[in-house]
Amino acid sequence: MSAERALTAFAGFMVLLSVVLTVWVNDNFIWFTAFIGANLFQQSFTGFCPATIVLKKVFGFKTEKELALGKSASPYS
Repeated sequence: MSAERALTAFAGFMVLLSVVLTVWVNDNFIWFTAFIGANLFQQSFTGFCPATIVLKKVFGFKTEKELALGKSASPYS
């Protein structure tokens, strides 16, 4: 799975989680949903998303470009 697809899956999960929290815990969690939406919106223009950095550095996901070029995620191989 590429970093871009993992980011999409993570964003979808966070939106669903925030909706569940809004419905069953507290109405103020709607602001969490708004934050996620705003972050996705700015990422579409700037290309910058902190979650992508974490997915790449901590979890070792490769970008679509790296996968297409056959680059390894491990610095030791």
